[in-house]
Amino acid sequence: MKDEDIIDVYRLQAPVWEFKYGDLLGHFKIMHDAVGFRSSITGKNYTAEWYELFQLGNCTFPHLRPNMEEPFWCNQGAACFYEGIDDEHWKSNGTLVPVARMSGGMFNQMSKWLKEDNDTGIYYETWTVQEPTRAKPRVWFESYDCSKFVLRTYQKIWELGATFNKEIQTNYTRIFLYSGEPVYLGNVSSIFGPHGNKSLAEDIRMFYTPFRPPHSFKEFLISILAIYDEVVLHKTFYLFYNFEYWYLPMEYPYIKLTYEEIPLPSNKHV
Repeated sequence: MKDEDIIDVYRLQAPVWEFKYGDLLGHFKIMHDAVGFRSSITGKNYTAEWYELFQLGNCTFPHLRPNMEEPFWCNQGAACFYEGIDDEHWKSNGTLVPVARMSGGMFNQMSKWLKEDNDTGIYYETWTVQEPTRAKPRVWFESYDCSKFVLRTYQKIWELGATFNKEIQTNYTRIFLYSGEPVYLGNVSSIFGPHGNKSLAEDIRMFYTPFRPPHSFKEFLISILAIYDEVVLHKTFYLFYNFEYWYLPMEYPYIKLTYEEIPLPSNKHV
């Protein structure tokens, strides 16, 4: 962009899988976030968003292949930047509102940062893992998803000098696992390698078995009951994070989906 250009920044949010299910998941506040830009000189629009490369389910749970003991993860994520903003997609069931303004020079600096950020964080992580809700719960593992990409982008352009609209409320979808202090179990090779822990490897495989996509309604119900038994009754969850496995001693309320406000950077106390 030309340094003297004025770039409008847009908050973009729509229900997950809106292209297929419309506003269905919006009723449950399961939303996808992105950032839009508009050049005042050229009038062109652009979109930046961070995606799970192999769909949300494949990033959250592994594939269990018959001839391989190790679960197979497709949990990569990456930023996507392209010309245009799909107004119909964002407006019909979601949000498309201006939230900030910056110069073309700031935009150019942000673009360099965006590539560096994309090269640094390459794994999609659905869950935020923390202690049960209390005044100041400890967070054991942070999620790394589309909303966190948007928050990082807002923070960066604020640091570069962008001006934000203080009046706009911004909410984001977060999925929590509530756990006591996690227990480190080992990496992929130490558990599933030739000299690994066979008993633990089998436990992990068995834990993830009910999370496979069901082929019938009966199978779906059986899977739900099996998940409830492991997570709620046995208070067990095996988390895969950065090629390492952790045991989570689950605590009430176990799993929770929230749609909570995280203010724009200009609303924060500095």
